[in-house]
Amino acid sequence: MGIQVEVCVQDCYVDRDPTAIAIAPPPISDQQWSDWFQTWMEQLQPDLSPLHAYELSLRLTSDREIQTLNAQYRQQDKPTDVLAFAALEVDSPEAAEVATEPLYLGDIVISVDTAHTQAIAQGHDLSSELVWLASHGLLHLLGWDHPDDESLAAMLTQQKALLSTVGVSIAGG
Repeated sequence: MGIQVEVCVQDCYVDRDPTAIAIAPPPISDQQWSDWFQTWMEQLQPDLSPLHAYELSLRLTSDREIQTLNAQYRQQDKPTDVLAFAALEVDSPEAAEVATEPLYLGDIVISVDTAHTQAIAQGHDLSSELVWLASHGLLHLLGWDHPDDESLAAMLTQQKALLSTVGVSIAGG
């Protein structure tokens, strides 16, 4: 049996700040997100669920909301590009051994504002930046981290491989 992935996409990008730059939502459908996460999980082959079934949430939001989350959970009162809230400790997956439901991996939250700024700076489109950030968040949900340059380089290499798998290339990524 192959890996199954359910993705709940919450497009909450509504910035009520009248001085904010108007950013059109990227043309990425919920189905496209689901297909990409499915492909990535098949490529990564995590062995966290005996059912090989996973769920995760992707929330697209504004700098204002992500700054609130960043301050609350990371004590950094500033916007960031992506936050990942893992629902499990990857080092101790014993609780998943008796699973009868898909394993909930957690939540990925991406600021569309910051993604837009980074896309312009990197010379690619907003959709590509969002996909790059989503792959980064997924790796965090699966236990990847980047406390030093070596682990960051490994994570970035894996992100490039994930994007390549779904036919997305990114300049400078």
